[in-house]
Amino acid sequence: MNQTTTPLLTMLNSHIAGNPVSFHVPGHKGGERNKDVLVHVGAQSSRNAQWLDMVMEIDVTELASTDDLHDPSGAILEAQLLAAECFGAEETSFLVGGSTSGNMALIIGTCLPGDLVLVQRNVHKSVLNGLQLSGARAVFLTPEMDRQTGIGLVPSLRTIQDGLALYPEAKAVLLTNPNYYGLSADLRPYADYIHEAGAVLLVDEAHGAHYGLHPSFPGSALQAGADGVVQSTHKTLSALTMGAMLHMQGERLDRSSVKQALTMIQSSSPSFPILASLDAARAQVGSYGEKWFEPGLQTAKRIRDWASDQHARHPFRLLELLGEEHRLDPLRIVLEDASGCLSGFRLQKELEMRGCWPEMADARYIVLVVGARSEEKDADALLAALEEIASVHGLADPADSRRAFSPLLQPETSRAEVVSLPVLLKRSKRNPEREEKVMVKDSAGRLAAERIVPYPPGIPLVYEGERITPETAAHMQKLLEAGARFQGMSEEDRGCIAVRLPSSE
Repeated sequence: MNQTTTPLLTMLNSHIAGNPVSFHVPGHKGGERNKDVLVHVGAQSSRNAQWLDMVMEIDVTELASTDDLHDPSGAILEAQLLAAECFGAEETSFLVGGSTSGNMALIIGTCLPGDLVLVQRNVHKSVLNGLQLSGARAVFLTPEMDRQTGIGLVPSLRTIQDGLALYPEAKAVLLTNPNYYGLSADLRPYADYIHEAGAVLLVDEAHGAHYGLHPSFPGSALQAGADGVVQSTHKTLSALTMGAMLHMQGERLDRSSVKQALTMIQSSSPSFPILASLDAARAQVGSYGEKWFEPGLQTAKRIRDWASDQHARHPFRLLELLGEEHRLDPLRIVLEDASGCLSGFRLQKELEMRGCWPEMADARYIVLVVGARSEEKDADALLAALEEIASVHGLADPADSRRAFSPLLQPETSRAEVVSLPVLLKRSKRNPEREEKVMVKDSAGRLAAERIVPYPPGIPLVYEGERITPETAAHMQKLLEAGARFQGMSEEDRGCIAVRLPSSE
């Protein structure tokens, strides 16, 4: 197939060229009759209104000339076939609801009520929503923790093996790779073992749409052999926000069931601008190949070289990995103030005040996402801002003054705790009359009525409906004594958690 073609964009341009008179939705009728009104009601100038008007021109509905996302036979089908070839899938479905819709469809399409799925504990909330909607039972797997930073990684292969040994009836294993920090593991041995056990491997690869497309990047989940993979094309490629793709391969996954689930999850009136942007993002990668990412890689290298300069007097340092089993996305810059004066949250605020907007921050780090086409001027702005921050706050060179970060407390886990008991996440409202507050130290053996998430590291220790083990109760108590904050725990309730009354279990 010709990767330089853009069937969706071509179709939409052809439709516009015909000067269509709209007697169909959407109500803006292509935007032509809204220009003056847009300026009047707040767009402030015709120039400010122009961008919205241009989007409206291609914001059409399912017509005989435009195709149907839920039953594609024309331009959308061709665009999806081109995407599958470009990213190495056998079949690709476009998503207009972000990776959220893809994650939910994979679970609903793979699992029937009561089925068992092994799930990495630190997953996106869309996975939990998919579990609730599907009625599947989840066995949560504790992630590996980076020894230096406490950042949660993909569970170890041994954990996967233990989980499948305990629950051989599991239909699927769902992993998140890479994580928000750009850390990933090679999933090839995972895919091989999971397939030998008779299950399918589903991967939330939202932050890795570019993986496998350049030698500098880690391999993709598809290349590793995963059966179903969700990628947020809008995060690291150039699609509009909410534009994502669901890739499928092999015979193990029931693709028809997954696509049926997509018709349930996604809008029946999908956004053609988002669909067209997915087509364009694929065409850019398909046409330019590895060269598409060179500007961004050079920009990221400049930032890394600056942060790694042993002779520099600034305190900003890169995230360092202790082992070789995980890789860091070269387009993600994870920085800390190694002098310990500025937390990640404070550093994020300082950068925002100077016009540089990080992707996220935690108590220690900021995460910067470099785009495939980022330029040298972007690095100039960032480095100038960081140097100004160091000067204004008088931040010391870590060679002279380095704060010793306290390692995050890790649970004394048994193998039984690393692989949880099955949990059914029910769709139900919380009923305070069927709950009670108990001290954390007294919670062992009870069913949690709320999600328990200590921060840092932000990984749920217990989900609602999960039975609290003695090891988990002891670990939560240690975290409390060390001053950890539990998300959702009010100051007046500190030391207590909500559990279900025995009569409600």
